[in-house]
Amino acid sequence: MRSHAPDWLARLADGTGVVIDCRPADRVRPRDAAAFATTGRACGTVGWQYRLVHEHDPVLVANVRWPAAYRHPRHDDTAVAARLLAVFELPRALLAGAEVVGDPIAVLPVLYHLLWTGRLVVDLSVPLRDRAVVRVAEAAG
Repeated sequence: MRSHAPDWLARLADGTGVVIDCRPADRVRPRDAAAFATTGRACGTVGWQYRLVHEHDPVLVANVRWPAAYRHPRHDDTAVAARLLAVFELPRALLAGAEVVGDPIAVLPVLYHLLWTGRLVVDLSVPLRDRAVVRVAEAAG
């Protein structure tokens, strides 16, 4: 007999749950694997999902870390943000769109803040570079 406390529990909109364990693949020992399998079976019996998450994709991690540096509200220049949102109504390359608005040195921090806040979006599965295609986020409705 042993106990196991999963790392996360999330409640979905439909009321079901997702139990999540986080462990790098190279650190999953046989005893851990058995605990994860038992947890997965227990979740299944109550209609919940179970996920064992290993390492995150390094491109995704880098793409999230960069805009995170611009999460502070000081980067939310409303005038520049409004112009960026207008420019990216039609998807276009990140740097090209920033240059339409003004000097990239001044505009890019606002652009990255908009990415961080979700008002602009980009494909996070490919490297965030000057040619990454940026667009305005779809309005929630």
